[in-house]
Amino acid sequence: MAYHRASETKREQFRRYLEKAGVLDSLTSVLVALYEETEKPNNALDFLKQHLGVASQESADAEALRQELNEMRQRCELLMEENKGLKNKLQRYEPTQDDGAAQ
Repeated sequence: MAYHRASETKREQFRRYLEKAGVLDSLTSVLVALYEETEKPNNALDFLKQHLGVASQESADAEALRQELNEMRQRCELLMEENKGLKNKLQRYEPTQDDGAAQ
């Protein structure tokens, strides 16, 4: 009997914690929005994530990664052009193997 009461107390503390943090209100409002959808989404979990803001965080991270990728591609192009120019300069000062064999 004491175990049941301790378990009930822990459960009630956790419920108050969730309520105080606003988790219960958020979940309730998202679940109500899902319930009120006339056409239910194919993936209810994605609906919940999107409406709880999880998707927006992932989108922000993905956007930052896309931007970084674009910057790295541009830098790579610049470095490739610089490398090509340096190779051309080097060709002027060092004869190729074919040129060296002919002399």
